Amino acid sequence: MSDRHFKFWPAHTTRTLVAPATNLYYNAEVSAHRYPDKPFLVFYDTAVTFAEFLDESQRIAGFLERRCAVRKGDRVLLLMQNSPQFVIGYYGILRANAVVVPLNPMNLTQEILRYAEDCGANTLIVSQELYSRVEPLLGNCALKSVIVAAYSDYLKRPTTLAVPDFISQPLAQFAGPGLTLWRDVLAAGLQPGPLTAGPDDLCVMPYTSGTTGVPKGCMHTHRTAMHTLVVGMRWFSIQPELTLMAVAPLFHVTGMQGGMNGPLYIGNTVVMLPRWDRNAAAECVQRYRISSWTAIPTMIQDFFANPDIAKFDLSSIRRLSGGGAAMPAAVAQRLLDMGVTYYEGYGLSETIGATHLNPPEHPKKQCLGVPIHDVDSRVVDPVTLAELPAGEVGEIVTHGPQVFLGYWNRPQESAEAFVEIDGKRFLRTGDLGRVDEEGYFFMVDRLKRMINAAGYKVWPTEVESLMYQHPAILEACVIGAKDAHRGETVKALIVLRPEWRDPIDAQQIIDWCRENMAAYKCPRIVEFVPALPKSGAGKIMWRALQDREAAVQTGEIST
Repeated sequence: MSDRHFKFWPAHTTRTLVAPATNLYYNAEVSAHRYPDKPFLVFYDTAVTFAEFLDESQRIAGFLERRCAVRKGDRVLLLMQNSPQFVIGYYGILRANAVVVPLNPMNLTQEILRYAEDCGANTLIVSQELYSRVEPLLGNCALKSVIVAAYSDYLKRPTTLAVPDFISQPLAQFAGPGLTLWRDVLAAGLQPGPLTAGPDDLCVMPYTSGTTGVPKGCMHTHRTAMHTLVVGMRWFSIQPELTLMAVAPLFHVTGMQGGMNGPLYIGNTVVMLPRWDRNAAAECVQRYRISSWTAIPTMIQDFFANPDIAKFDLSSIRRLSGGGAAMPAAVAQRLLDMGVTYYEGYGLSETIGATHLNPPEHPKKQCLGVPIHDVDSRVVDPVTLAELPAGEVGEIVTHGPQVFLGYWNRPQESAEAFVEIDGKRFLRTGDLGRVDEEGYFFMVDRLKRMINAAGYKVWPTEVESLMYQHPAILEACVIGAKDAHRGETVKALIVLRPEWRDPIDAQQIIDWCRENMAAYKCPRIVEFVPALPKSGAGKIMWRALQDREAAVQTGEIST
């Protein structure tokens, strides 16, 4: 394990961490006893105090145990947008000694069925605007109990913020076998039995995005989850007095740890937005003096691209951080020019948050950062697994306390996800990267995303980063296209900034690329699109675009 990065280690924290050996729910109990009347969640100006949160999560747990027959270790599906009910439901499931299975709200009926069958869940908590996707499953699969919530139940105060229609919609009337309304669950006032789940019991099982195959459930214990939520708060010296904002989706590990579990552990107030809205986010920063939030780069880009951004007082912002995709260097520089530093990090669903973070005093742009507390990460040859010297590109492998146990009911794939090096069990990330002389890690691309153009290896992430330096480009995604002479060639799908939609054409973009990058990397094909497909976590879905291109080439679909 290299120790070069310790030269830049945050001065305020030790190099190792002893995380609490407790159930995550204990964090809720501690904060509720410390700060009973302090707002924990703020939802369109309606506050839920820590004491109210603890009480309602216990009522959810009591109902799950006594009416839904949820037992220790059972998996419970959670399907909704960022909301008080998501957080209360998440911790209610934990209080019932069960395992949270958070689902992407973009999932449709058959996908929900697949997750339910795969993890063996028979209980689901869902918001009312998504209930129509669940209704066909009742009585037709193992799903026996459903709790339906209306977000408007938590709009208890007037607000001048723009509330989306699906949030303000009054509670609809639902009926059916095994169906109970959220408000009726709370009104029942049922209390759960003892909290018996320990640090090594399963806690949460996020599913991988499926960009490289069928989604798989990542088994995390209270211990693995505890490590990254504590590190994330300690790394950036988050104090209880700071107000944070939750805009990254909570079903995804980035938002889950940075916007929910970590703040609950510290005792922060969290202002919530169910969907990204740059004007609402700016108003909340101004209104609540928000100091920090965790978000993916596309959200940060959009926030500061707001033509009205100068109208808001954003002086409370102390830091912005996130991961999920690399922040283009050109965009990071624009933020620096505005006095804002974006701290990048790196992690996977398999590590329930960060394995690498940029040191607060010594960040680098477009950099994954350095391995955090007790993490050993290396860059190795994907075939021989030999560690590579600084500067050489290989696969990132990582070992640490937050690495998952394996994939649910997939022993073969679990075994293939790990390798043993120097007597340690390392997770193969499938990401290609390099480490510099100072021990900082940099992403190159996904192992399976490389474009082979006439024998030259082209990494789409690198090309995208260069293209973001063009002032006309708002978003870019680079994929491979078939070429009769080169085998593959580089194709760029681009979303233009509104003010550039008329003055520029594809050839001008190609000409600019030829002036700013090696010829073999340059896109030979440029296609302007109104938008790029994104996952529920906000990541650009390059795999979907690559698959569509392949289908066009084979004639399966037309352009």
